[in-house]
Amino acid sequence: MKDLMGLMGKAKEMQAKFEAMQEEVASLEATGQAGGGLVSVTLSGKGEMKSLKVDPSLFKEEEIEILEDLILAAHNDAKAKIEALMQEKSKDLTAGLPIPPGFKLPF
Repeated sequence: MKDLMGLMGKAKEMQAKFEAMQEEVASLEATGQAGGGLVSVTLSGKGEMKSLKVDPSLFKEEEIEILEDLILAAHNDAKAKIEALMQEKSKDLTAGLPIPPGFKLPF
C-alpha cells in the first residue's frame, strides 16, 4: 500500500510538471525557412502560424507554384522544429520514468 501511495504522489507530481511544460511549450516559437530564406514561417508551440514572410522577388505570376511549394516547405520545417522542442521537453519531464519505447505523451 505504501508503494501505491508513493506512485500516486509521483503521478500527481508528474501531472503538475506536464501542465507546466504545456504552458511553456505554448509560449515557444519556431521559424522554418525554404528557398534559402526566401520564405519563412513562424509557428507557435501550439502549431498556430504567427507570421509569414515572402521575398518580393517571388511575386511573379509564372512562379506562383514555386511560391506555394516554398510556403508549404517553410511551414513543415517550422512544425518539425516545434515537434522536436516538444519531444525534448517531454524527455526532460519523463527522465527516469519507466515509459515503454514509442509511448507518446499526453496520455
